[in-house]
Amino acid sequence: MSDQKMDSGRRNLILATSAAGGVAAVATAVPFVASLTPSERAKAAGAPVVADISKLAPGEKMVVKWRGKPVWIVRRTPEMLASLGKVADKLSDPGSEKSDQPAYTKNAARAIKDEFLVLVGICTHLGCSPSDKIKTGGEEGMAADWQGGFLCPCHGSQFDLAGRVFKAMPAPTNLEIPPHTYLSDSSILIGEDSKDA
Repeated sequence: MSDQKMDSGRRNLILATSAAGGVAAVATAVPFVASLTPSERAKAAGAPVVADISKLAPGEKMVVKWRGKPVWIVRRTPEMLASLGKVADKLSDPGSEKSDQPAYTKNAARAIKDEFLVLVGICTHLGCSPSDKIKTGGEEGMAADWQGGFLCPCHGSQFDLAGRVFKAMPAPTNLEIPPHTYLSDSSILIGEDSKDA
């Protein structure tokens, strides 16, 4: 056999071996690299969530999950908004100075758009979830001057229709407002701020 044929055979063997080794290295690396990226479940746990509010009627509340927490979106009526000024002297923190909320919601309505209230539905006392129902004025068991809001059944903390806690309640602060922004008139992005908000 000539040296030229032998060199050609070795070259082909080296090329084939190198190619097989490269394929094996890539096949091993792909699952390893994929294991370093967060799972879809992990991404969903912290990722912003879009809420469609197009079908939310005045006076209704919807619940979406963000970071494993219930986030309430309440479409307030003009009467609900009017009630906010009637209870200010009965609130622990009417100006929301000690509350966990973005600066753009530090107003009487605690909202970007007064009509829509966005709250984390977890009591600031011990982490219970206040009643899923919006309590309105004149309900049985509520004070005669009750203007409506939310009641935590665990220890009795009461919040107005802006999520502000009443005085002498176990909850130390108002309900949390998550970062959020409006994508359109019918959708809210919860978990992310907008520079325009």
